[in-house]
Amino acid sequence: SHNERCSCCNTNCVERPLRRLFEGLGSGVAACPWPFVLLPLLLSGGLGAGFIFLPQRQANDIEEQFTPTEGPAKAERDFVQRYFPTNDSQRFSATRLPTEGAYAALIAVAAEGKSVLDSEAWSEVLRLDEAVRKSGYEHLCARNATDGACSSPNPLLPANATAAAPQNLTYPGSGASFLGTALGGVRTEPGGQVVSARALKLMYYLQEDGPEAAESRRWLERFLEDFPSKLASMNFAAIQVTYFTSLSRQQEFEGNTKSVIPLFSITYFLTITFSIVSCLR
Repeated sequence: SHNERCSCCNTNCVERPLRRLFEGLGSGVAACPWPFVLLPLLLSGGLGAGFIFLPQRQANDIEEQFTPTEGPAKAERDFVQRYFPTNDSQRFSATRLPTEGAYAALIAVAAEGKSVLDSEAWSEVLRLDEAVRKSGYEHLCARNATDGACSSPNPLLPANATAAAPQNLTYPGSGASFLGTALGGVRTEPGGQVVSARALKLMYYLQEDGPEAAESRRWLERFLEDFPSKLASMNFAAIQVTYFTSLSRQQEFEGNTKSVIPLFSITYFLTITFSIVSCLR
């Protein structure tokens, strides 16, 4: 009718037909409620069954989520991998890696005013290295081309686990070894002779070429689970040890996500409840 047409004086032209539509829907639901109860439940259950396949389709890789799929950086990395391939099982070289690699990094820090090259601290460093090697590392370690042995985690570590601490070192280069990434907090004499070093870094690289990549990942996961308790049982007195792996950043990211999900659930519940209560007035 003329009174129901939209105009400056009549703004009820939209609300009135919608009200009639919902009145009819409400009458239909009241007259026959069971289809409106059962059909949404069956539909929700059928669609929700797809969550069974969720673990197979999870994408938690940081690089995959936060970098372009076909970005220039990935294309350039593929170019490097094609012309400078790696062979972790026979000819490993950390400087040749086009990625961070698969590794467990440990830093041993001497007590305040002490040096990690002192005899007591050095003996504990050797114990730490032995504990890592006995945890199954040598079966998956990245190997050198010269003798097929595991790549040394630090150029100062000897083959003999009972050797004395190295002496007469120069920094940053000592003979054929570069110590710039091996020692931290170094104090030297004017000629470059090392007086003391507060920290020592150990890098345990694992194979990530071919089928060994999955085994290396499982070893790193076990390392992150078991190493804290093992480290506490060793009762080091002269050094403190911190550790980090190539999986640590990914696991921290996943842990933050899991801690936020309950907060999202509470937020949605409060928002929906507020909306319902507001509409009931």
